[in-house]
Amino acid sequence: MKKITIIGAGVVGMATASCLRRDGHDVTVVDMRPPGEYCSSGNAGILSPGSCVPFGLPGNLKKVPQWLLDPLGPLAIRPGYFLRALPWLLRFQAASRIERVNPIADALRALLRQTLDAWGPLAQWAGVPDLIRRTGYLVVYESEQAFRGDALAWKIRRDRGVVCEDLDAARIREFEPALRGIYAHGVFLPEQGFVANPLRLTQALAAQFQQDGGEILQRKVLDLETGASGPSALLTDAGRLPVETLVVCAGVHSNEFATRLGSRVPLESQRGYHVHFENPTVTLRRPVLSGEGKFFATPMETGLRVAGTVEFAGTEAAPDYARADALNVQAAHMLPGLAGSNVTQWMGHRPCMPDSLPVIGPSPHFANVYFAFGHGHVGLCGGAPTARIVADLIAGRKPNIDIAPYRADRF
Repeated sequence: MKKITIIGAGVVGMATASCLRRDGHDVTVVDMRPPGEYCSSGNAGILSPGSCVPFGLPGNLKKVPQWLLDPLGPLAIRPGYFLRALPWLLRFQAASRIERVNPIADALRALLRQTLDAWGPLAQWAGVPDLIRRTGYLVVYESEQAFRGDALAWKIRRDRGVVCEDLDAARIREFEPALRGIYAHGVFLPEQGFVANPLRLTQALAAQFQQDGGEILQRKVLDLETGASGPSALLTDAGRLPVETLVVCAGVHSNEFATRLGSRVPLESQRGYHVHFENPTVTLRRPVLSGEGKFFATPMETGLRVAGTVEFAGTEAAPDYARADALNVQAAHMLPGLAGSNVTQWMGHRPCMPDSLPVIGPSPHFANVYFAFGHGHVGLCGGAPTARIVADLIAGRKPNIDIAPYRADRF
């Protein structure tokens, strides 16, 4: 048994803590917020073993001006933040070259193809197997141009064994009668799924973890006390906390700790928004992704969630809820008559690396430090697979995939 401290109580941190506690370790999780109440609470809930398409693809740069000029578009960059984001954007563009795309896609597929298999036992252990829904999801396109524009992404999936079924307009209506009759092309991915309540999943993990003897401390980590052999303590707003083995799962703030530990990683916040409809007047059978708008509409147990968009504005700027208003407009376009008894808006920080791959594995500098962050748009998908990898490494077991693509010093 080892004494392990985890920074971060999001879905990745709590999944990692759960796997380590199940291995018999003495585990403490430290976070300034309650479990799951940051980025993990507001995502689209998708569990997608087929999410092997990098965020950056050849040709995407040509679409950026159109996206930025469209107030309903999927991308926004605050004018005052562009220069700060530029180094990350240049790395992102370099990772979008076709010779980089295929290895990145292979690494994403290796990690995420085990999503449902990894989440099943954890959800069962936490007493919430009902939250894991294996319904598949549907992607719909209004125009031939948009459908053809995603041809490379569909080829990447199919080349890696992801089952994709093409649907015509009639079949789309059969699959989801609530959709407006404007969609000419559709693709159904039957092997995918979703979590009906991401916040409740993380909270259930936290509750079972504590019941099994794990400890969660609600503290803000201010600094690390580090010597030649690695970190020896966390310096928090409630005092000094000794550390033997440290796992950094702090989401968008992970680079702050990684930098103090000698690993500078190009981590950026891609701010995402959602609109949530309680008691919706329109229901879906499964998640639906808009091919044009790049947003998901997901039927959660608490209502219908419409989530998406990317905004570059850093971690300190106030939310721009015009982005959520745009999602509301697009949701009404997709689902005629949509309303809810209570409609709420949310913004969260996706921790994104420029090559679309997370940082998973041991620190290149200290033997008592492990990293598990930077999952970007697939944090929920990658949470349980990442947790298994970290648990294997700490236990001295060989992980079930090659973790070299996720190393912290790859840049």
